[in-house]
Amino acid sequence: MTQRALIVAGPTASGKSALALELAERLGGTIINADAMQVYRELRVLTARPTREDEARVPHRLYGERPAAEPGSVAWWREAALAEMAAAREAGRLPILTGGSGLYFASLTEGLVAIPDPGPAARAEARSLLKEIGPAALHARLAAEDPATAARLRSTDSQRIARAWEVWRGTGRGLADWQATSATPAPWRFAAILLDPPRADLRAAITARFATMLQDGALDEVRALLTLHLDPALPAMRAHGVPELAAHLRGEITLEEAGRRIELATGQYTKRQATWFRHHRLADPAYSHMIHARITGLEQFSESIIPQSWEFIESMA
Repeated sequence: MTQRALIVAGPTASGKSALALELAERLGGTIINADAMQVYRELRVLTARPTREDEARVPHRLYGERPAAEPGSVAWWREAALAEMAAAREAGRLPILTGGSGLYFASLTEGLVAIPDPGPAARAEARSLLKEIGPAALHARLAAEDPATAARLRSTDSQRIARAWEVWRGTGRGLADWQATSATPAPWRFAAILLDPPRADLRAAITARFATMLQDGALDEVRALLTLHLDPALPAMRAHGVPELAAHLRGEITLEEAGRRIELATGQYTKRQATWFRHHRLADPAYSHMIHARITGLEQFSESIIPQSWEFIESMA
C-alpha cells in the first residue's frame, strides 16, 4: 500500500488537535476530523473545534459538516473521510486524521461491515421504546433478545442501544453478529500517534478547558441549540456540556454544579477513550498495517512532543 495517512488519536483534552495542526503545517497535511461530535455545526465551542484562525493555517475537513438535527454515523463518516483522504492525496497533501472516536479509526483500519438498512418501522419502534421506557429498560430487553450485543453496551448509552434494537428488529440478526462478519480495511498505510497523558494532567486540562469554553460563549451556544427544539436523544443534544448547561439555563442547577457534572462526565469519558486506545489494534506495534508511537506527558503544554512526533513521521518514508 503506497497511500500513506497519519492518525493522531487520544482522549479528549489530550492536545491532539494542536499536535495535528503543527504536523500538518510541517508536512503539508490536510486535517480530517475523526471526532463524532465535532461534525455538528452548532457545537463549535462545546466540542472545542479548531478555531477559524487554525482553519486558515491548513485545510480542515469534516468539521461542522452536519446539522444537529441529522445524526451522523460511522458508515457516513468512513465514506466521507475516504473521499477527503483521496482529495488530499490528489492535491499532494498528507491526510492527517485526528479525533477521539475510536470506532471511526477502527472503521478505516479494520473495515466496516455493510449492515442492511433495518427500515423505517424498526427505527420508529426503537425511538418510541427509548422515549417510553428509557435506555436502561430497553437495554434489558435487548439483553433478552441479543445478549452478545447488549453485553458490549452501557445501559445509559441510549443512541447505541436504540441502534442495536433497530438492527435486531429490522434484520433478524444482532449487531454483534453482523460485526463479526469479515470486513476489508481501507487501502491505505496508516501511521498512528497515540497521546496518553497522565490522568492528573488530563483532569487539570479538562477543568481549564471548561473555563475557556464559558469565556468563548458555551452558554450562548447551548441557548441557541435549545431554540431548535430537537429530540433530546439526538447525539448532538447529548454532547458533553449540552444537557448540563441546558439544565442550568432552565434554572434547575447552578452554573457551578453544571461545571462539576461536565468535568465528571468528561473525565469518565476520557478514561473509557484511553482504555479503548490502549487495548485496540491501533496501539499494537505488530499490527501489519500500522506504524505506532505512543507519547505520554502533558502534551498540550509541552514543546517536546513536536520533535518526538517529527522523528516518528520521518520513519514513514
